Amino acid sequence: MTQKQTGERESFDAIVVGSGLGGLCTAAYLCASGRRTLVLESHYIAGGNSQVFRRKHHGQEYEFDVGIHYIGECGRDGLITLALNGLGLAERVVFRPLDSDGYSTLHFPDVTFRVPFGWDRYRKRLHETFPGETPALDGVLDVMQDISATGHRLRRGELGMSEIATENPSFLRSGLRPVTELFAEHGLSDRAAAVLLGEQGCYAVRPSDTPVVMAAGLTDHFLRGAYYPVGGGQVIAGRLVEAIRAYGGEVRTQSPVHRIRIENGRAVGVVTGKKNQRPVEIDAPVVISNADLKRTFSELVGKEHWAPETIERVRSLKMAVPLFCVYLGLDVDLAARGMPNSNHFIWGDYDIESVYDELDAGRLSSKAMCYITAASFKDPESRHLAPEGHTNLQIMTLVPREYDVWHVERGPTDGGRYHRDPAYRAAKSRLVEELLDTSEQIIPDLREHIVWKEAATPVSQERFTRSTNGTSYGIEMSCSQAGPLRMGPRTEIEGLFLCGASTPSGPGIAGVMRSGIETAGEVLDQDITRRVLDGDVLGDRDALPELIEGWDAWRESH
Repeated sequence: MTQKQTGERESFDAIVVGSGLGGLCTAAYLCASGRRTLVLESHYIAGGNSQVFRRKHHGQEYEFDVGIHYIGECGRDGLITLALNGLGLAERVVFRPLDSDGYSTLHFPDVTFRVPFGWDRYRKRLHETFPGETPALDGVLDVMQDISATGHRLRRGELGMSEIATENPSFLRSGLRPVTELFAEHGLSDRAAAVLLGEQGCYAVRPSDTPVVMAAGLTDHFLRGAYYPVGGGQVIAGRLVEAIRAYGGEVRTQSPVHRIRIENGRAVGVVTGKKNQRPVEIDAPVVISNADLKRTFSELVGKEHWAPETIERVRSLKMAVPLFCVYLGLDVDLAARGMPNSNHFIWGDYDIESVYDELDAGRLSSKAMCYITAASFKDPESRHLAPEGHTNLQIMTLVPREYDVWHVERGPTDGGRYHRDPAYRAAKSRLVEELLDTSEQIIPDLREHIVWKEAATPVSQERFTRSTNGTSYGIEMSCSQAGPLRMGPRTEIEGLFLCGASTPSGPGIAGVMRSGIETAGEVLDQDITRRVLDGDVLGDRDALPELIEGWDAWRESH
């Protein structure tokens, strides 16, 4: 009989607020190390931005990814592979590569560029595309490749900051300067620069504020291999939930945290409780917030518990640009037509900087990237993603942070109601139609085959993840907010830690999973990251349930 059933006051060794992959990773490693850990999630399914949702239409089912569209670090020695291996899960998650000759296809007004695996192939194709810019390209690529290699070694613990200062001072000198300065220094054309930044929607920062280490790191991340998890995006979260439960922890969905309890300057637990139910206190000497950074400081903890300079620092942090997403079910198999397993980024101009000028002014930009991806290309055997003979297609673009573009005065976390508002729905519909127009450059008869269509604004994102401005990427990874300039994982309040996209590891699946490992290490006062990267398995594989045919990550995550 559990404590909940007997009415006794519950206590755990640690509580994680929020079930994004950073929080799930933290909890799984704490449980694998013997700390009984509880994960509390307000939504009905765990996974944060890695979750999926399902829709049925005339007996046909589609499963749409919220955040996992393609990821790197999934090779044999990749960070994601090693993070799963450290929990005994490596064999339980299989990754399928995208097209190695063009995992992403970049479309500009008069240039189409297919991005291949590998720096050498990438460099050669850039030379072929811009034959008059070989010296400029080589100068830029040499710096980017050097910085990305050093950053990779730093993340893997093969180099310390003191060694970098001695062996590669250019990393410290150049890594946090704007990538546009690097381009200008070598005389790179606007056209070639735009192609080098063609996938920058994966972090959504204006070029003049993008640190070289971010641009180079993203390029290197995917040139090492771009993948998709077999079984769909929910699989990683589902397996982490499985490990937490097997190793003695709990994951509770539909369990919002109202407050992190602070007594005498230290964390002592949380206040939780479903809507219309009496709030309940749960005790723990350690609390880890995987929730939105700004809401953690101002709402979950409260400004009165922080130093004034901390509150001012958090207030001044800028959130990343959010996304608008369209989810389509098509009654045609586009792969059977010969379309490659590639992402498509369509840009209306080479001037990406001007796109951010419009977005920062609170205006939608007709030149912003239109990102098209088909999950059913990446995992063709999964019948959850789309029925046989159908295609699961998603289209995304960058949009302003301000909600007035959607005719919304207050976000859902502040009690705002928007879903049925005619002006809101009209604004959504207009942008959907614009994105369909752009997408028909790639799929001319797209509209003829749509059998399911819905869209999500940043307001929707805030509703389900409580993220400030409805962003998927947390705090913007800009020159003044990158790496050591970010918050966490340890805070000034004893027993309170942070993990997730806004911490030094940054956004993206690999970034947040690494943050989870590093935060668990801080809690345990152990270098768990080093052990994981060395291939150690902290979890007990024998404690995991048997692999079964038909296992459903979506159901496991409830």
